[in-house]
Amino acid sequence: MVERMVGTQAPRFEMEAVMMDKSFGKVSLEENMKNDKWTVLFFYPMDFTFVCPTEITAMSDRYDEFEDLDAEIIGVSTDTIHTHKAWINTDRKDNGLGDLKYPLAADTNHEVARNYGVLIEEEGIALRGLFIVNPEGEMQYQTVFHNNIGRDVDETLRVLQALQTGGLCPANWRPGQETL
Repeated sequence: MVERMVGTQAPRFEMEAVMMDKSFGKVSLEENMKNDKWTVLFFYPMDFTFVCPTEITAMSDRYDEFEDLDAEIIGVSTDTIHTHKAWINTDRKDNGLGDLKYPLAADTNHEVARNYGVLIEEEGIALRGLFIVNPEGEMQYQTVFHNNIGRDVDETLRVLQALQTGGLCPANWRPGQETL
């Protein structure tokens, strides 16, 4: 049975990750909360695929806009940190990622994907889940896509900005417009 996550405390996590400088480190929701940051957590199926690099690089290319909104991005798959690093070290023209401006986390035990309801158990991979968590740890937004469909960075930014208004945002609301 699917459980509602929006409006509840987001599942806490700590994962190994490849950091922006290509070193190995750890990422956690608690750290973002401690730093009073919003968390944009997105899951993707696996490294060295075709749709995934388009999303991952698009998010990285727009990272400064997320940073301006006090948001930290964390990308997650069930691959290892070593596979992540190999993919980051592969040039974009060769279906790699090149340099990224946010960490890629490794959910090798599938615990985080399972806790966020995006794990395809029989395949051991995640669906394309996107979650926005406020600095208090409350889940504000969740969406899950079929693995064949890439997400829209503009829409992710729009939703983050709408959530940060604290107001009621009508259909097709855009940043700069009035809330209800």
